Amino acid sequence: MKNLILIRHAKSSWEAPLSDIDRPLDARGIQDAHLVSMNCQIHLPKTFTIWSSVATRAKETALIFAQNISYPVENINFRDSLYTFDERELERNVHAFDDHYDNVILFGHNEAITNFVNKFGDIYIDNVPTSGFVSIKFDTENWASVANGRTHATLFPRQLKESKQT
Repeated sequence: MKNLILIRHAKSSWEAPLSDIDRPLDARGIQDAHLVSMNCQIHLPKTFTIWSSVATRAKETALIFAQNISYPVENINFRDSLYTFDERELERNVHAFDDHYDNVILFGHNEAITNFVNKFGDIYIDNVPTSGFVSIKFDTENWASVANGRTHATLFPRQLKESKQT
């Protein structure tokens, strides 16, 4: 069994004239990343590894999650190849994961994340929002053969904010 948790980076800032890869999180993004990361633990496997895009907004999101789920930040694997908006490239990355890892948390970007979860999960999601968390389980022992998975859990900032109000 392979488990993949995809997390779209938190909302980023467009305030400064920076290149796309260098855009940091904005205040709402920081708040939403903390909110989701503080509420996702019931959906996490006992052991996992974290991989992230090298984009500043993805790295900052991964660091917030790592802090809140007690994962050593020095163990986060930042990968240039995860800075992609193309689900086919994201799929190539996932299929190339080392089979030693059964549970991977991946921080990345849209459209790649939404298209990936709709292709490989069994629940259609119109748009994975910023800070969105989607867990997919695959009945296989190797990443190269990952195909039709089962969407195990979704956790979105709006859901958490609405549940706090009721």
